[in-house]
Amino acid sequence: MSPGPALAPGAVRELLREELLSRQLDEQIVARYPVGRRLRILDVGTGRGLQALRLARAGHAITGLESGPELLTAAREALAAEPAGIQERVRLIEGDSRETGAHFAPGSFDVVLCHGVLMSSPEPDAVLAGLARVLAPGGLLSLVVRNADALALGPGLAGDWAGALSALDPDTTAFTDERTGRALRADRLDALTATLAGIAAPLHVWYGVQVFSEWADDATLPVVTEGARDHSPDLERLLAAEDRAGRTDPYRRTAALLHLCGVRG
Repeated sequence: MSPGPALAPGAVRELLREELLSRQLDEQIVARYPVGRRLRILDVGTGRGLQALRLARAGHAITGLESGPELLTAAREALAAEPAGIQERVRLIEGDSRETGAHFAPGSFDVVLCHGVLMSSPEPDAVLAGLARVLAPGGLLSLVVRNADALALGPGLAGDWAGALSALDPDTTAFTDERTGRALRADRLDALTATLAGIAAPLHVWYGVQVFSEWADDATLPVVTEGARDHSPDLERLLAAEDRAGRTDPYRRTAALLHLCGVRG
């Protein structure tokens, strides 16, 4: 059987990102909860449901909140392809990340995911306050943001010196996604650490995500085919390097993304 066509560089980066986040998230869940406990998990900005479905397969009860109709449709289609037992564990809701208080009671969830949402949110502080409100005492908040302290690396490595100088300004948090052209915002570790403390979900641990692969030339990424994505030695070596660098200073501070894990007091 043919392994199928090679994944595009963007798909390889997404595969890397989701695998790294999965490893880090599972590590924190295992450290906090007894093995086999069925957790109540809210995935805010669930997108196509990649993490939601993965966690449902692990036995957890998942609620996905998504404001994008096309993404919500894709998530529902992916859910429909799952066995009935998995489908029963997942509830998908259309709604904005700022509306958690309208949908859920305080303390409703053991784990709350908010991956990539703050990049496009006009009210990030309100989003975070709402997430903390629906998190049960001792619950885990998993937050993924763009790293504002690494914004100069992209333009700098591409030879865009003006762009690098602009990104090095300590007040700069805005950036344009080079692959989509969208205007987005980034966050700084120190500022988010203070915010998490202020909403009674202080930072417990943090990781860097995509220390190398975000800045690498497309041609240097591993060739991964659709039918053999789990059998690529080059991909495994890159994952091992990314996993270690994402836990090690000073490398993790240069990552494209930050994965912050707060614990509700």
